Amino acid sequence: MSRDYRHYPICLTDEERIALKRLLESRRKLARIITRARILLLADNGKKDREIAQALQISSGTAHNVRKRFFNERSIDSLEEKPRCGKPPRLVGVTAEHITSLARSDPPGGRQRWTLRMLAYTAVETQLVDAISHESVRRILSAN
Repeated sequence: MSRDYRHYPICLTDEERIALKRLLESRRKLARIITRARILLLADNGKKDREIAQALQISSGTAHNVRKRFFNERSIDSLEEKPRCGKPPRLVGVTAEHITSLARSDPPGGRQRWTLRMLAYTAVETQLVDAISHESVRRILSAN
């Protein structure tokens, strides 16, 4: 398969160009999304994948894939993250809420605050879960 920019020419409308420039100014977007916006703006200026890759210090495959995805979907939403493959998290929903509420409760006697290990031990002791590591507790708490 040839990675040729001519297969997926990018010609942005004024509205798309403005939306992409707004994305670049946003401080709340992921760096990947901002990079994808830059790729499209450079592609709109007629740059080849190799030139875009050198300018943004990315691989030419990344530039090609962003160009191809935008060309096929023809939407700024194509810059957003898609669900990734892999094993879904085991502890979600009610269990995560219980661990979060446990962390907000008063710590056991004589303690000033909960530790991650104490939260993991208490979650197992109260049969909230069969087993959980303190690292899993940390991930749950940081997500909530």
